[in-house]
Amino acid sequence: MSHTYFGTAVSDDYEWLEDGQSAEVRAFTDAQTALARSTLDGLPERAGVRARVAAILDAPSPDWWSASYEGGRLFALKSAPPKQQRILVDLGPLGASATSVPAKGPELASERVIVDPNALDPSGGTTIDFFVPSPDGRLVAVSLSKGGTESGDLHLFDVSTGKERAETIPRVNGGTAGGSVAWNADGTGFYYTRYPRSGERAAADLDFYQQVYFHKVGTAESADTYSIGKEFPRIAEVELVRSDDGKRMLARVSNGDGGEVEHHVLEGGKWSRLSRFEDELSATAFGPDGKIYAVSRKGAARGKLVAAAPPFDRLDRASWSEVVSEGDGVIEHVVVTKQAIYTIEIEDGPSRVRRFPLVMKPEPLAREFKTTKPPKKRGAVVRAEPVPPPTTIPLGARGPAAAVLPIPPVSSVTGTIRVGDDLLLRIESHVDPPRWMLYRSSEHRLVPTALAKKPAYDMSDVDVARETCVSKDGTKVPMTVLKRRGAKLDGSMPGYLTGYGGFGLTVKPRMRGAYRVWLDAGGVVAEANLRGGGERGEAWHRAGNLTKKQNVFDDFAACAKALVDRGYTKPERLAISGRSNGGLLVGAALVQHPELYRAVAATVGIYDMLRTELGSNGAFNVTEYGSVKDEAQFRALHAYSPLHNVKDGTPYPAVLFMTGANDPRVDPYHSRKMVARLQAATSSDRPILLRASSDTGHGMGTPLAAEIEETTELLSFLLHEVGATVPAARSAP
Repeated sequence: MSHTYFGTAVSDDYEWLEDGQSAEVRAFTDAQTALARSTLDGLPERAGVRARVAAILDAPSPDWWSASYEGGRLFALKSAPPKQQRILVDLGPLGASATSVPAKGPELASERVIVDPNALDPSGGTTIDFFVPSPDGRLVAVSLSKGGTESGDLHLFDVSTGKERAETIPRVNGGTAGGSVAWNADGTGFYYTRYPRSGERAAADLDFYQQVYFHKVGTAESADTYSIGKEFPRIAEVELVRSDDGKRMLARVSNGDGGEVEHHVLEGGKWSRLSRFEDELSATAFGPDGKIYAVSRKGAARGKLVAAAPPFDRLDRASWSEVVSEGDGVIEHVVVTKQAIYTIEIEDGPSRVRRFPLVMKPEPLAREFKTTKPPKKRGAVVRAEPVPPPTTIPLGARGPAAAVLPIPPVSSVTGTIRVGDDLLLRIESHVDPPRWMLYRSSEHRLVPTALAKKPAYDMSDVDVARETCVSKDGTKVPMTVLKRRGAKLDGSMPGYLTGYGGFGLTVKPRMRGAYRVWLDAGGVVAEANLRGGGERGEAWHRAGNLTKKQNVFDDFAACAKALVDRGYTKPERLAISGRSNGGLLVGAALVQHPELYRAVAATVGIYDMLRTELGSNGAFNVTEYGSVKDEAQFRALHAYSPLHNVKDGTPYPAVLFMTGANDPRVDPYHSRKMVARLQAATSSDRPILLRASSDTGHGMGTPLAAEIEETTELLSFLLHEVGATVPAARSAP
């Protein structure tokens, strides 16, 4: 096949591999699977790696993930190996404020299981996409999907009994646009995201045009009423947020995955537009004072905090007052209590949390604000003075302008829950497992809670270093390097380099079992914080998207070269790996600099950048990657598209591509086409393999057993190719 774009003819000898239902493609996949199995099953490292991976991932050490605090009760998704899927639990009451929370936080003795997908589906194929408790904590709405499809139907469960109510709502969650639910004030109903039903739109549009409907508890889904969304973009991704008093609702609408966001607010039964895409507001939160607080990127790439008071139906740009100016950290999101504003921030990858005191008076809020001239120092607080007489004490008027919470260095905050004026924070790092800690603002300290994962391995012998390398255009790129203490920098260590670099997402510190396995093999691990991500704000993101995507690949190559130049490893011992957009990253790295790497592993990656937008998920990615309908964007896409830059006769590294048949985000044909092209082109005898799973998707909802096998085969393949020695399994500390 051949296609012409702006006068450029592009041939595609592998387009036939896009039809996953054809007999020819099934035969191709079967043959590739046989080749992969014969190679992977015969790896001498496999048994030792699998034993170690299983000991880590299957260890009976629970972890509490996304959590919600409603009706005075704490709810959380809990991973509890050897269960295949996370379960929804009720951890009981926390108390009216942090001072009334037990010294150790939530008591595990009161934990009750509400929804166990493993009991609903003993095969392990059903997963909880998300959950939202009612304001009184009596009911919980749960999205359930199967086989990694992320196509979720909404179910209602009674919290006290765990029994399901007979009123399921189909197609509330999707693979890319996701899904969302927000309850009304009294818990008698909820707003939810709804995808088109068959017959409402063409078959090709059923995964688009997300709208918001309202469901009254106890009624049939057919009686649900439309609320908003007809004016949203085709590729809208909607998140719903309820105010504390339930009188207002916020719809955060993303225009695909490129970072463009607009907001609508429901007030008095009427929706009003709060912001437009060009206003560059991102994260938002309701405050107990009735205001809406928002992170603004307008003229502040790292984000500044602005606020507006109700009513919201007549807001304009002048209605927003700046309350925290742009600083050296990137503001991710905000939590507002009656006494303080907390900003959760990123500093090149690791997290920081700051607390700004704010005391409210009971008088009604003023509706007009004037902003004083900001101090010259970056990160200072701008005073917002209401007119007429003040109803707030200006930020920073008492004590220090901001207190930095004492979280450990090079850590990440991956969850925040407001408890009175204080916070429950989920904190983890490269060497410390995730745990929820209670920040008591009156004492300015973090208190450990019982919600802490006990690791199946020890990282106390690992050094964590923050390095900086210089990219092709002179940009300084941060990178985290992990190695065992005392390891010599003589270039002999097997290297493992990974990154992401896209969608404004940040690669955050996490304690990963796969890294322990690699380190035990005498290796070094590096995570690159590339342009395209969110590590240094929106300017950093935009420097690596659309027509500037090549910067991401240059950054990654610079990190690889730095690992070699500084004595960590050498090209013949360096492996690279990435997932999804990270798969695109290592696919581009593979074809642009095959001499830099010995082995490549990519999971659910994107490789054909000229046809990806034709798929349902690819359409959502256009605002990030660009479109072949725009000439400048086509030229950029064609220049780096991994599939179109494979060169015949090149001695390519060893390659393992992994994909799932049910992937709703990246079509498996990308991996099929890329493997076929590389196998035809390479002049080396190194293996190029396709591991195609028939019962998983993009990774969300992958059963524990499947995760163990995937991790085992990825690590075994890479360790074998770089010549590492796999030691016997180590016991827990």
